[in-house]
Amino acid sequence: MVKIPLVIIGAGGFGREVHDIVEAVNAETDMFDFLGFVDDHVTKPELLAGRGRILGGDDILPTLPSNTQYVISIGDARIRRSIDQSATELGLRAAVLVHPSATRGMHRVELGPGTIICSHVSLTTDITLGRHVHLNLNATIGHDAVLKDYVTVNPGATISGNVVLEEGVMIGTGASVNQGMTVGKESVIGAGAAVVRSIPAGVTAIGIPAKAIGPRL
Repeated sequence: MVKIPLVIIGAGGFGREVHDIVEAVNAETDMFDFLGFVDDHVTKPELLAGRGRILGGDDILPTLPSNTQYVISIGDARIRRSIDQSATELGLRAAVLVHPSATRGMHRVELGPGTIICSHVSLTTDITLGRHVHLNLNATIGHDAVLKDYVTVNPGATISGNVVLEEGVMIGTGASVNQGMTVGKESVIGAGAAVVRSIPAGVTAIGIPAKAIGPRL
């Protein structure tokens, strides 16, 4: 089997977690040839010891072999979108990373390019994920959910069935979104909040029930 050359864009804490996923996948399938991290500002290089090289900043992307794939381990959806657009224009292809401990239904679970699914995530059935969606550890996604491009679901959050998370939405740690709700584009749902009514675009919503308290921070 020919290994897929892979870089992780972003070498912070989530970048290290994503590297753990790569190692877990390789332990089972030996799928990826991990080339290293891409980051302009590495703040804790000592924590990357033994994990691979720092290849440089975004300016090295045009120099990578044409068959290199990438994932973006950066939480901010707007930054993710910008990097994705640049990498795509260079002809690079986004990988999909799924931790072996994650579970997903056997019918129509669609994972968009760049999707990162962390350990012990659970997806049921008839689910659609857009580009560069991040599902952090222990998140759950119910039937017929649609998570559009650059959505982030943080650890332990619960997304019920028939939910729509529009582009760039961030769901906070331990938050829940009830059946049939929609969260509008680029809105943020705070940690522990409970969405029982649909949330408009571009706001920050907190509390139980979740209420918009102002524009996205």
